[in-house]
Amino acid sequence: MPWTAIHAKIHTLLKTTSLLPKDTAILMGVSGGQDSLCLAKLLLDLQPKWNWQLAVVHCDHGWRSDSADNAAHVAKLVRQWQLPYFVATAPELPKTEAAARSWRYGIFAELASTHSYCHVVTGHTATDRAETVLYNLLRGSGADGVQALSWQRPLSITHQDVYVTRPLLQLTRQETGLFCRELALPVWQDASNENLHYRRNRIRQELMPYLRSHFNPNVETTLAQTAEIFTAEVTYLEAQSQQLYSEVINRMDQNGWRMRRLLLRAAPLALQRRVVRRLLQRVLPQQPTFDHIEKLVALADAPNRTQTDPFPGGLIARVEHDWITLQ
Repeated sequence: MPWTAIHAKIHTLLKTTSLLPKDTAILMGVSGGQDSLCLAKLLLDLQPKWNWQLAVVHCDHGWRSDSADNAAHVAKLVRQWQLPYFVATAPELPKTEAAARSWRYGIFAELASTHSYCHVVTGHTATDRAETVLYNLLRGSGADGVQALSWQRPLSITHQDVYVTRPLLQLTRQETGLFCRELALPVWQDASNENLHYRRNRIRQELMPYLRSHFNPNVETTLAQTAEIFTAEVTYLEAQSQQLYSEVINRMDQNGWRMRRLLLRAAPLALQRRVVRRLLQRVLPQQPTFDHIEKLVALADAPNRTQTDPFPGGLIARVEHDWITLQ
């Protein structure tokens, strides 16, 4: 096999981290696009050095008229590679990108449980990471959004022993495209990537080129590095806020919660917000907004008997001496 600079880069990365240990059973998500083909080819070529047990899954959302042909194209490649292959077809068209992702990760979890895969790998790149940082910032998602697309995380709350791993976060989309051309990999061209109806595509097709030409030609790498910095900081803040949450929050009964106001007030504002957000995520029927969080945080310094207007679902927060009640 040809050994490229990208082979060497990924091999070195894996030797210096514990992302994909030797003798691991790995399920590769392959769409047929350049990033996922680059990923599959790299792991296939590196497999003799690592003794991985590799398999491929392709998820057909049914959004495009050529989606069945796309799946057949991937199946043909996997037969040439002589790997186990799974194809999943959505029982109904996902209504949103979030719904599609939820279904897709459900398939990953089902296959991981059934076939004992320890890792599900995806072909996300530094370019994807940069685009996701911008997408999340524009949605107002704060530091947690800036730390987008970590190298590795548990697949889900119920599958903590299976990891979603993204070994290509050092590579840009330009690099994966060059790799595919150099190795003559048959990339499936997904026409939906050009559809500007999707906000992610507008970021990819319009905003990123503008930023590259007018602000920073290396914007993808810069934003990906920013995400890496925030990942470490968010990990630290989450650990601190979890400890504070256990000290501040008490369950009153089936209908209410209360918070130790003085302990909350003594904490740094960043931790106050995280503790409050964690509580609101638990009790509200929707994701809490910035205004919801600030409204509850403000009660830490408010006079006794101050109360908020109702939160979604009807809960009201009220200052009762050293406590803030939410019921």
